[in-house]
Amino acid sequence: MTVVSQDDGTIEQVELGKGGPLVGVQGLGCMGMSEFYGDTDEAAARATLDAALAAGVTLFDTADTYGLGRNEEFLAPFAAAHREEITLATKFAIERNEDPHHRGIRNDPGYVRQAAEASLRRLGVDVIDLYYMHRRDPAVPLAESVGAMAELVREGKVRHLGLSEVTGAELREAHAVHPIAALQSEWSLFSRDVERSAVGAAAELGVAFVPYSPLGRGFLTGAFADASTDLAAEDFRRHQPRFTGENARTNAALLAPVRQVAAAHGASPAQIALAWVQQRARVHGLTVVPIPGTRKAARLRENAAATRITLTEAELALLEPIASRVAGDRYPDMTFTSASREA
Repeated sequence: MTVVSQDDGTIEQVELGKGGPLVGVQGLGCMGMSEFYGDTDEAAARATLDAALAAGVTLFDTADTYGLGRNEEFLAPFAAAHREEITLATKFAIERNEDPHHRGIRNDPGYVRQAAEASLRRLGVDVIDLYYMHRRDPAVPLAESVGAMAELVREGKVRHLGLSEVTGAELREAHAVHPIAALQSEWSLFSRDVERSAVGAAAELGVAFVPYSPLGRGFLTGAFADASTDLAAEDFRRHQPRFTGENARTNAALLAPVRQVAAAHGASPAQIALAWVQQRARVHGLTVVPIPGTRKAARLRENAAATRITLTEAELALLEPIASRVAGDRYPDMTFTSASREA
């Protein structure tokens, strides 16, 4: 594991997989700047991108499905202005159209190429630094999908490959076709499915882990207790099993030890949740780059500061039981998550 300390007050850098780029030890998930969490102040969102780079955040994460491509287009001017300073990650596989209820998963080789070409155009770049398969379609042989992605690397259109929401066995299978730099899956105090097989496989193979939703889609910040009353009507979390009704009340009560540890450090609950992910990964000998999403520069700086917090063994023990007590699934339909395919 390569770790580079910074003397200018920015966050440390780590190697994103064997032979991968050096990136800040925390990245930025950009999804919410275009969709899912209600209206966005574009000027504030662009200021957040600038604040991220100033803090040493260099991994910027998007996908072709976010805003039906609008999120990639939103990032294009920032990418053009800072192309040599940032690592740009995007994804393919979730097929959508103007029907808001349509979701398809496509991993076939022809679609891989089609999606990559479209992302390159929207991002306004010649090469994608890190290209993920966003979701796995078990009906398509993994070797075919990864083989098509590898062809993009050989053509110079993609630098490094990633996978999202795969099992440990699937990661090993893919890595045998072409080296995988990063695995992106949900991992937090609220969601630890990945520790069943994917985390161990990633550590064994030298694959970096990129946790999405490390703040439990905001629940771990303590900012709201029930999505049905505390969030905007268009916020997608109002339809997530963990966020409403009795599940929400149960899960809100689980934050008590997070708040206790936060108070001891003079930190926020969000910072403790992010520090936990970093330390949990080190237990497994794993390079980790969480990608908390935010549209606010102040929140970005708060999140980045979490990389400097070290939790004690007693505090880790206090937080340990939380995930096992969470009520509700991560999604209304878990079909296309790694948890659905674990043996």
